[in-house]
Amino acid sequence: MDTTIDIRKNIYRVPEAAGNTTMAMENAALKYQNAAFKEEVTRLSGECVALRQKNEELESQVALLKTAIEFYEGQARQYRHELFGQSSEKTQAGCAQKAITEEKEAGCAEADARPKADPYDSESKYLDYDVRAHKRHKRVGKREDDLSGLSVERIDYELLEGERGCPCCGRQMEDIGVEVRRELVFVPAQHIVREHATHKYACRGCECCGGGTTVVEAEAPAPLISRSLASPSAVAYISVQKYVYCVPLYRMEKGFERDGFFLSRQTMANWLIVCVDMYLYKVYIALMRCLLKESVLHSDATPHQVLHEEGRDAKAKSYEWLYRTTGCADHQILVFEYTQTKGRENPEKSLKGFSGLLHCDGDATYHDLDGVTAVGCWSHSRRKFHNVIKALPNGSDAEGSYADRAMACINYLFHLEKRFKSLSPEDRYIKRLELSVPIAENFFYWAKAVEGLVMPAFPIGKAIGYALNQKEYLMNVFLDGRLEFTNNRAERSIRTFVLGKKNWLFSNTPDGAYASSVIYSVVGTALENGLDPYRYIVWLLEAMQKNPVGGAEALLPWCACLPGECRSRAQWKGAGQNEEEEHELYD
Repeated sequence: MDTTIDIRKNIYRVPEAAGNTTMAMENAALKYQNAAFKEEVTRLSGECVALRQKNEELESQVALLKTAIEFYEGQARQYRHELFGQSSEKTQAGCAQKAITEEKEAGCAEADARPKADPYDSESKYLDYDVRAHKRHKRVGKREDDLSGLSVERIDYELLEGERGCPCCGRQMEDIGVEVRRELVFVPAQHIVREHATHKYACRGCECCGGGTTVVEAEAPAPLISRSLASPSAVAYISVQKYVYCVPLYRMEKGFERDGFFLSRQTMANWLIVCVDMYLYKVYIALMRCLLKESVLHSDATPHQVLHEEGRDAKAKSYEWLYRTTGCADHQILVFEYTQTKGRENPEKSLKGFSGLLHCDGDATYHDLDGVTAVGCWSHSRRKFHNVIKALPNGSDAEGSYADRAMACINYLFHLEKRFKSLSPEDRYIKRLELSVPIAENFFYWAKAVEGLVMPAFPIGKAIGYALNQKEYLMNVFLDGRLEFTNNRAERSIRTFVLGKKNWLFSNTPDGAYASSVIYSVVGTALENGLDPYRYIVWLLEAMQKNPVGGAEALLPWCACLPGECRSRAQWKGAGQNEEEEHELYD
């Protein structure tokens, strides 16, 4: 019985063991598959993480590329505007600054120094306004005033005595009136050769007596340049043509050929260099001495290419510096100076002996000079924000933008300056502290607040960064009532050199560059003091030709002995009119 049972148990155990084996194999296979799945999931998770990182990198690159495209498109729009657009910096209607000005003009209390359309608030409201219509009036008698400085040549057209009989009745007709028609006639310049024939006289009686011959020469003026055809009028004409009207010497050479004689450009250049060395350099030194006595000056610099500089390549960049007086000075003085570099050693050397305030641009060359306080130019800062608006895409609205809000404050500062123009320096200083300083401080507070919200490489970031970097020098304009809000006075004065450089392109030698600086200084100072540069240089050379060792201070444009004929017959457009036009850009 027991054996049977055991056999049965064994019979039943065989299938159970086989099933366990199968299950174990299946379990092992499932474990293997599970491990494979886990490895696949881990691999896929890693790939997903890598793809996510790659996607983030690509999104970052796309964002950077979009930013770069936006930046370069803005640069391209700005360059295109500079090449083909309007050069005027007059503010477009509709911006925040217009609302400020109109509201103030409508009768707002002048003591309220903060603009109503707050440029520091992104929720600022802007006012709608209508431009007042106006009629343009033509002044009666303007043509007569324009021609008042010219001589009049009258030609009368009359009937002969035999032609005055009436064709109807034959009676003698009477003159009942004259109809006058005017026309402007141009008489070309004349060039003549003047011969100075100096007669010599000998005593024949002394010769017969054996005591030697006595010879006496008639008194004659000394030549301007020994053994040369140069005359004061010729040198003055060449100087004015090149340094006032920007005509290069090679064009004058061709013009003289058409007039029937030849005068080479090398000869003309040598005349100018020699006259500077012998005569005009003394006036230049006297101008510089008078300039350094002032307490407020302007300065600017521009590149000047000089080909044959010792030890330097022909393409090396040299510089032309300008130093000039401000509008409050008793006498207007311009001094140009040629240097081979633009280091701070140049103004430090030129302004040695000067102590006071110096209007300049943002160039660090002018900063920290001994005894000199640099005064920044608000026009330069405004131009940065104006360029931001010019670089906006077509159809974009600048209203409410950072650039518009910055220009709102700066434009209102210029608006106040126009109001203060008629005040004395003392009163202007007080008014600036009362009204202008709070606006300027609020502007820099706002600029500091938004500096971190813009990209430094973008135009708006550069504009804000420039304003903050120049804060110390821009605020120096409030130190003295004689100071001007911009350095535009110097930029207008150096423009003559820049325009001339576009025509004659370069100076051949350093001697020519020095001579150009001296003549630019003389003619520029003459123009600023209301003189005719041609007549002034003629008089100057003739006076120094007669008295070569005389003091140059007595020959400056404001000297009492200056003849009246040196005064310009035209009404020279002075700095005041230029400043008025300048302020209109910011109203």
